[in-house]
Amino acid sequence: SKDASVYIFDEPSSYLDVRERVRVSRLIRYQVKASRYFIVVEHDLAVLDYLSDHVHVIYGEPGVYGIVSQPYGVRVGINAFLDGYLQGENVRIRSTPIAFSKSLSGQQAEAEFKYLEWSRARVRLNDFTLDVEPGYINGGEVVTIVGPNAIGKTTFIRFLAGEVKAEEGGPFTYRELKVSYKPQYVGPEFFPEGMTVADVLRASNPEAVTPGTWLYVELTEKLGLVKLFDRVARELSGGEMQKLAIASALSREADLYLLDEPSAHLDVEERLAVGRIVKRLTENRKAAAFVAEHDVMMIAMISDRTMVFSGEPGLHGIAGSPKRVREAMNDLLAELGITMRQDKESGRPRINKEGSYLDRLQKAKGVYFEV
Repeated sequence: SKDASVYIFDEPSSYLDVRERVRVSRLIRYQVKASRYFIVVEHDLAVLDYLSDHVHVIYGEPGVYGIVSQPYGVRVGINAFLDGYLQGENVRIRSTPIAFSKSLSGQQAEAEFKYLEWSRARVRLNDFTLDVEPGYINGGEVVTIVGPNAIGKTTFIRFLAGEVKAEEGGPFTYRELKVSYKPQYVGPEFFPEGMTVADVLRASNPEAVTPGTWLYVELTEKLGLVKLFDRVARELSGGEMQKLAIASALSREADLYLLDEPSAHLDVEERLAVGRIVKRLTENRKAAAFVAEHDVMMIAMISDRTMVFSGEPGLHGIAGSPKRVREAMNDLLAELGITMRQDKESGRPRINKEGSYLDRLQKAKGVYFEV
């Protein structure tokens, strides 16, 4: 609402659901004029792609130094970041590229690995009611959960974790399952008193604090927790607590992982590292995972199937049955009024600019998620 020549937004998508991220992105785009400049710092690459005309990649050593790249066109810049090589500067910023599957339709695990099933259920919490459609999850499968804030996503995860009970219906398993749960909000009370970061990780899995192991390299180091080893867990900042809770949950040997908004407070590299870990754990251990998430890029990266939540926020939620990613995302995007396509080079999903040729073409075909 302020009249200015330069507007600066620092992570505008934080705490926003998918619908709100699109609305904020549109509001910013609508304000762009020849006499106005907008500078946006953002970790959600789909939002960044939709918002931007040009991008700068910032790389370096966190907490030590940072380097701002020359400007790139938005598609070229984001793809260069994912590839880990900035051709314009002839600089490699990452040893390995970040790859997306060229098929985002989802690969459903075989039925003989079915781990958990739930019947039609109703959960009441004070004035809020969640109606759950029946479904199941297979071993080796990641089911993502998407929808507006206050629509029951966290309630559903707590329902699966056994923290809240249904008035009717409920989950049942085909064998005894070890469950690892990362709640949405993590405070000091989440960690045992007096334990350091290293103590918490060691209690979850000694490999998480053992240099050279896969967990240490791909999770503990990538989340920047090594430099925090001697810090008391309860004295960490909110973002650091979130990272520790994620690493602790993913380090545990479990059959079922329940992760509520794991990308919150994480930068792009950390989000993608968590995504890779989730996929590898489920594939290698034949474990199953439910992930409630707002980052479309993360959803596309890790999903085998997706549950779309709808209803009236704060009053009544409906948890849809898991569907293949293409079908579920098409339903969600149609409700939001936006279209997405797959980038041919990187495989990542891209939001079409509103009113563009591709946006109008996909809406005319009724294909909101083109993969």
